[in-house]
Amino acid sequence: MTASARLLIVGPQGSGKGTQGVRVAEALGIPVVSTGDIFRANIKEGTDLGKQVTAILDAGDLVPDELTSEIVRDRLSQEDAANGFLLDGYPRNTAQVGHLDAFLADGGTALDAIILLDVPREESISRLRLRAVEQGRSDDTDEAIAHRLDIYEHETAPIISVYEPRGIVDRIDGVGSLDEITARISAALGARGIGALV
Repeated sequence: MTASARLLIVGPQGSGKGTQGVRVAEALGIPVVSTGDIFRANIKEGTDLGKQVTAILDAGDLVPDELTSEIVRDRLSQEDAANGFLLDGYPRNTAQVGHLDAFLADGGTALDAIILLDVPREESISRLRLRAVEQGRSDDTDEAIAHRLDIYEHETAPIISVYEPRGIVDRIDGVGSLDEITARISAALGARGIGALV
């Protein structure tokens, strides 16, 4: 079993990747690097970045590549990410895959595995509607949800075709209980020699 893991978790909004990402990272003792969390922290603190991001997200759009890549590079350069990390929300398109590959290659590393949570669009929409009510998320209107799922399907889903030839993509059925999905992820990572989660 490896002591470190450089992972990426991918799935449409509402797939549960945030929750599963935290579970995986805690079990492996690596930090979650979530662009959404970084952005939300800045929004909460009212920073200049936070104000920029609020305007972008409220329009149902995504933060520009350059800004996102700069933030992620800075985060991955920090000491706690030296032996591994779990990326959530980045890279979200093929251009960002190139940025990440170049950054990791500079450090002599690469991603060990991609966890792809497969969730039907209808399931994602119903989960996001529920989250909007529970968390009071201003960016979870029906129009914004549909727009972000369209962006995922057209921009983010294609990154899988870049990673699949490398043999590092694990497709996980994202429908079921939290524990069932975590167990599926654990089995897939275990088959790669990456520590047991459960």
